[in-house]
Amino acid sequence: VAGLVTGIYFKEGSNVSKGSLLVKINDRDIQAQLQEALTKQRLSATNEGRAKQLLSKGAISQEEYDTALADLESLKAQAQLIRAQLARTSIYAPFSGRIGLRNISTGEYLTPSKVIANLMSTNPVKINFSVPEKYASQIKMNSEVSFTTGGSPKSYTGKVFAIEPGINVQTRTLNIKALAQNPNNELLPGSFAKVNLALSTIEDAILIPNEAVIPVLKGKTVFISENGKAKQVDVTSGMRTSKDIVITSGLKIGDTVLTTGAMSLKPEAPVKVKLIKR
Repeated sequence: VAGLVTGIYFKEGSNVSKGSLLVKINDRDIQAQLQEALTKQRLSATNEGRAKQLLSKGAISQEEYDTALADLESLKAQAQLIRAQLARTSIYAPFSGRIGLRNISTGEYLTPSKVIANLMSTNPVKINFSVPEKYASQIKMNSEVSFTTGGSPKSYTGKVFAIEPGINVQTRTLNIKALAQNPNNELLPGSFAKVNLALSTIEDAILIPNEAVIPVLKGKTVFISENGKAKQVDVTSGMRTSKDIVITSGLKIGDTVLTTGAMSLKPEAPVKVKLIKR
């Protein structure tokens, strides 16, 4: 409903509860229409009552009574319609959340297309992210995720609550939603999040830096230090992160993997090892 704003009942940047009155629009003309409709309804109800008595005495026909009854029902519907218009002059919070900066002022003419303010539910918050389709079968409901945002170094946790049933054909990824508690309103809606999701746990996994792996014609190879000399070993790799890669075969726990200058190494070349703690 369009009209003049007569009252603004929220404070910018504050929390509001569901059902709280936010804005009131001038409703004098609609109130007058409602009173007129109710007056006509009462008069019509009286006429309908008289017509019913006359019908019982056979003084009027059934058709005349039906006309009086139809008039009454029509006026009742009209009054209901006006009440619905009147209800729209009071704008309430549809859900609990934090309301932003207002774009209106008291006395301003408000139209249905005008944005009053942004209301956002900030606790809990939803995290939207996606994973490559090759990992789709490993995504489970209620899986725990950890994430950080650009505005804070603090790590937060959440749980997967919704998984898209199909793959996005443009990006070849699976869209996922997680829910995270935000009691202190530290997480701001719209923030960019870096999400970590553990797909599976590999016991006693061997991880080595990506730069240690050398692609060759038949697969992958790495150099290890054995008795002070470089030894080339063929390996089979698994999943990869931005820094490390899982080695599923070819290495054993305790092997010293050479990372610096691996591309220029030759088998049996003497090496001097400097251990790096990670």
